[in-house]
Amino acid sequence: MRIFLTFVFCAVLTACSNSDRVYTVEELIADEALRTELIGKCRNNPGELGQTPNCQNAEAADFKARLARMRKSLGG
Repeated sequence: MRIFLTFVFCAVLTACSNSDRVYTVEELIADEALRTELIGKCRNNPGELGQTPNCQNAEAADFKARLARMRKSLGG
């Protein structure tokens, strides 16, 4: 009986865990489509998603990508 309850408890914990993958800034810089998608979702619902790791990383990656484009356009 204890084994069964332990199994059920573990299954419930697994089902309740947040399985969204957190992307790094480097991954988001490399994947512009993913970065654009995440930024769109985050800006559409900033109250709920604005402080999540993916939204913060997407904003940081967007800033770095824009900075790199500006440097390149200025010849640096």
